[in-house]
Amino acid sequence: MTEQNLFCIDLDQPSLPGFRQFISSWCWQTAGKRLLIDPGPLSTIPHLLKSLQAAGVDRLDYILLTHIHIDHAGGTGELLKYFPEARVFVHPEGVRHMIEPTKLWQGSLKVLGKTAEAYGEIIPVPADKIGFSEWIGETGIRSYLTPGHAVHHCCYLADDLLFAGEVAGVRARIDNGIYMRPATPPRFILEVALDSLQRMIELAPKRMIFAHYGLVDEALTHLKIGKGQLQLWVRGAAATQGLEAEVRVEAFFNWLLERDPNYARIDQLAPDLLVREREFLGNTLRGMAEYIGSLSDAERRALAA
Repeated sequence: MTEQNLFCIDLDQPSLPGFRQFISSWCWQTAGKRLLIDPGPLSTIPHLLKSLQAAGVDRLDYILLTHIHIDHAGGTGELLKYFPEARVFVHPEGVRHMIEPTKLWQGSLKVLGKTAEAYGEIIPVPADKIGFSEWIGETGIRSYLTPGHAVHHCCYLADDLLFAGEVAGVRARIDNGIYMRPATPPRFILEVALDSLQRMIELAPKRMIFAHYGLVDEALTHLKIGKGQLQLWVRGAAATQGLEAEVRVEAFFNWLLERDPNYARIDQLAPDLLVREREFLGNTLRGMAEYIGSLSDAERRALAA
């Protein structure tokens, strides 16, 4: 996908079923500066480097991380070996973990297992190369702290274009309509996630880039769908509480198909993408289930009703 000085680099993972047109990095030139958003995991850095070279990119001024999850940021330290002049920007909560990523790597292995192994280890970022700033140099790009998907999540607004990371969840291309779903791994707090989404809605961007996946022209439409989905899906998680884990995921899935028209379009996905999306459903439910577990009995009953 190319638009003037903005282009997408797909970071497909052939060893993982369905991991195509899913992980992506975006490169953009503005105000005479070259930026890269979310360089991806270590395993795809060779492909990223070849793609940048093919596009004639021989310098990066800034690397922007929407968050520090391994599939977005794991290869940052390795990329800096080839672009040592670049400055990395990330949420303040993410800085220390990128400088010393041992806990981040161990946590990735614990949660993702073989998927994390396929992504590759997380290479440290030199402390003098990374930090947070509300404004990205003199590019006019502004950072917004948007915890929800993760406590270390950021969005970046460039004029009318929002680099949204996973603040509104995950999107996939389909032939008819919009397919979206929340992405709420533990630790998830509904009120925090809704606040982040509402603040992005109030910015009124015209266009938006989902980290997973792609650029959309109707940013507000997608942000509002994401907000509504969070509220609906938490209700579904409450309605299926008490069921055994495997049974609960299937019951949750069926509950959603009846009530969420955007998620119900999952049947338009290719078979391998469908497998990927069904696997991630359990991760989203776990985050919501932990949140529901933190509520009082009265609050849970109100949600389920």
